Amino acid sequence: MAGKFEIYTDKAGEFRFRLKAGNGQTILASEGYSAKSGCTNGIASVKSNAPDDARYERKETASGKFMFNLKATNGQVIGTSESYESASARDNGIESVKKNAPDAETVDLN
Repeated sequence: MAGKFEIYTDKAGEFRFRLKAGNGQTILASEGYSAKSGCTNGIASVKSNAPDDARYERKETASGKFMFNLKATNGQVIGTSESYESASARDNGIESVKKNAPDAETVDLN
């Protein structure tokens, strides 16, 4: 099963997207957007930036877990990962985004 982007509305009424891997696990989540067009532009940006390893900011959280941000060419964060127990699990998450994002379909859950 291929990855997919899901567009949904959060409790604050903002549009968000999440990228799910073929197994249904969320591997990347967006910030909130006031307009659906901003959300769809964010998905397009993820698709174009995902293959480029230099766009990933690998981080360690204050609690000692690992996560990453995917950034656009202008340095803006366009997606954030979940927290991982190890750096290798985080790196596997990055590889999953690289593999799934470019060809993922978009499903609007609204």
